[in-house]
Amino acid sequence: MAKPLMPKATAVWLVENTALSFDQIADFVGLHELEVQAIADGEVAVGMQGADPLASGELTQEEIDRCQADPNAVLKMAKATLPMPKARGKGARYTPVSKRQDRPDAIAWLLKHHPELTDAQISRLIGTTKPTIKSIRERSHWNINNIKPQSPVGMGLCNEADLEKVVAIARAKAGTTHVPVAEAEPTPSPYAPEPELPTMAPGPKAEPEEEHTVESVFGDTSSSDDA
Repeated sequence: MAKPLMPKATAVWLVENTALSFDQIADFVGLHELEVQAIADGEVAVGMQGADPLASGELTQEEIDRCQADPNAVLKMAKATLPMPKARGKGARYTPVSKRQDRPDAIAWLLKHHPELTDAQISRLIGTTKPTIKSIRERSHWNINNIKPQSPVGMGLCNEADLEKVVAIARAKAGTTHVPVAEAEPTPSPYAPEPELPTMAPGPKAEPEEEHTVESVFGDTSSSDDA
């Protein structure tokens, strides 16, 4: 069965705007049920804008209502009016003449949201030329004032899988993937611990001093007085 053009973005929209179960959404977009649950919990696709399958003609409101009423029902893709992008082999990507005017908008979107991509990667992804990419980056393109950044996936210039793949490769080459904090080696403290001072053993207890009286110092004075 055909799947939506943007699976994750479609799942985001269905989670936010329908009462469909995670299993129904996962089966429709081709994701795992746990991944759809993670999207609902805000752990995956954070900040991603949802793609309305009703606007794109991938679903109908009647189909959504039918599956909301029956949790065991399976969503069925509507007949798409837009042509689905086909898998291509190696070589330069062919862009239909009707979509070539959309490439500057897609280039601007890629430069804004994925600056780690090289000109060669952008060129292969959407079938454009390096001079065009350079002119848009330097804002010297002849139509720069009318260029509005738009996702190449939404315009049908590439599919989401190809975009995610090339972004992952670019980030790996740029070294933007970091080791988790838990796996990092602990940084030694610049201060050495203070040495412990030896403790002195307690000495013998002193005996209490005797109280001195006049008789103990000068003797018995009564006998000398009588004499």
